[in-house]
Amino acid sequence: MEQETTVTREAHPYMANSAAESRQALLDAVGVEDPDELFAQIPAHHRSDDRIEHRPGIRSEYELRRLLEDRLRGGVSTESHISFLGGGYWNHYVPALCDEIAARPEISTSVWGTPSSDHGRNQAWFEFTSQLGALLELEFVGLPVYSWGCAAGHALRMAARLTGRSVVVVPANLDRERRLVIETYCGSRELGGALELRTVPVDAATGAIAPDALQAVLDEGVAAVYVETPNSWGVVEDGIAGLIERTHAVGAEAIVGVDPISLGVLAPPVRFGADIVVGSLQPLGVHLNAGGGVGGFIASRDEERYAREFPTLQVSLSPTIADGERAFGMTLFGQSSYGSRELGNDWTGNSVYLWAVRAAVYLSLMGPQGMRELAETVGANARATAGLLAAVPGVTVRNADRIFKEFVVDFSATGRSVDEINRALLERGILGGHDLSGEADGVDGCALYCVTETTTEDDVRALVGALTEVLA
Repeated sequence: MEQETTVTREAHPYMANSAAESRQALLDAVGVEDPDELFAQIPAHHRSDDRIEHRPGIRSEYELRRLLEDRLRGGVSTESHISFLGGGYWNHYVPALCDEIAARPEISTSVWGTPSSDHGRNQAWFEFTSQLGALLELEFVGLPVYSWGCAAGHALRMAARLTGRSVVVVPANLDRERRLVIETYCGSRELGGALELRTVPVDAATGAIAPDALQAVLDEGVAAVYVETPNSWGVVEDGIAGLIERTHAVGAEAIVGVDPISLGVLAPPVRFGADIVVGSLQPLGVHLNAGGGVGGFIASRDEERYAREFPTLQVSLSPTIADGERAFGMTLFGQSSYGSRELGNDWTGNSVYLWAVRAAVYLSLMGPQGMRELAETVGANARATAGLLAAVPGVTVRNADRIFKEFVVDFSATGRSVDEINRALLERGILGGHDLSGEADGVDGCALYCVTETTTEDDVRALVGALTEVLA
């Protein structure tokens, strides 16, 4: 005869409401006997049939630490392996001082305080906007949003409000993750204020947008054109001035996405006529943190028509009623979701303001000369790596003369898929490039490789040797 087993529910040491009395009080308060009743409205085919195995909580801090450390040691990361991954998250070096200052309790625990207690935090934020503004050659910089994709999404909605139009244009080769985030910001057609997303093809041979291709998708309904340089394939868009000129010709706003590290050697997009510039903060002192918010920025000229459309917070420095005294303040607070909640320009929430402090520390440590040397090092490393990879039989590198730190490696002539190659590299302790197969026209059998200042000559030699062995 089969014996019935009874599962005894114990209070979990890390969950305050797991005690039997607390659990029952919650059920009584909402008027149900079983928590499953709360999910009855979810269709059965949307629910998992898997049952999570009940495991007792580890009550010893020492045992818990051992468990987590063992699991982390068994994982794969950019620290345990040689990495050539990029695609919007890059393995740049983070100076120790960024960690030290960001971890200080007066910084890491301060969300909102009093006007007097917030002076240090406000000054750090103000320095961030000033330094990033100098790098971009733009005067109006908002505090960070969650990511580059979020920044681009906000900027496209800003342009729609500015122009009163509802069509936005993006490159067909846009990074998949940024594309998905932008699609979310464009909204659903069933809801008010949705934007129509239109794509412009990218020439697989040149890796860039042809002016005629852009012209073909432009009309009087376009609110904005979004382009990137270097773009999602790592190619510097050398014809960006012409793209912006055609954008302005139909009355649309030109939004340009940029890697801030590249501005150590490349001219900022505003010199080519960009109206709004967005990008990632992650290269500026932010660690790769398992998919967490890595920071994105939005910047424009200091013109009221743009400033009035920012959804983010801005920190300004103004004179007070006392002679010679200055104080920090939030500019245009009322148009943000903090000031107007759902009536704000866009919802930003409690964003990644701690990363503004990291970026301020990073930029102050580097200075103009340091940013230039860093960009030159990254560019030189990428070009040297591209040259060595192109010498591997069956491997070609596309547009190697116009790359910064990422580039497309074509394995299609090797007879091996990128997935097969990456699996073989992983067995040899190397994280190969991001598989581009199926993401855009003309890049099946290709991978996006990334090289930064942390990539050593030994790393590259190990990659070349492994590829030569794998493809033999």
